[in-house]
Amino acid sequence: MVDESTIVSTVAANVRKARKALNLSQEELAFEAGLDRTYISQVERRKRNMTIVVLARLATALRTTPERLIAAPRRGAG
Repeated sequence: MVDESTIVSTVAANVRKARKALNLSQEELAFEAGLDRTYISQVERRKRNMTIVVLARLATALRTTPERLIAAPRRGAG
């Protein structure tokens, strides 16, 4: 069984990390993904449980894959 709060937290952290790695603001990411800036903020604050379609749009805008956005950090990785 998947713990919903854990996966939402993981996606939130991965989106934020990927956005910052590309030096994008929330507004720039929102524009690239066709979303509102407040939506991106809610995702990163773990307030939004997005659809897989939105996950795919964010992955494309972040130049990554949906799989990477939902992947839990590996133990020992830092």
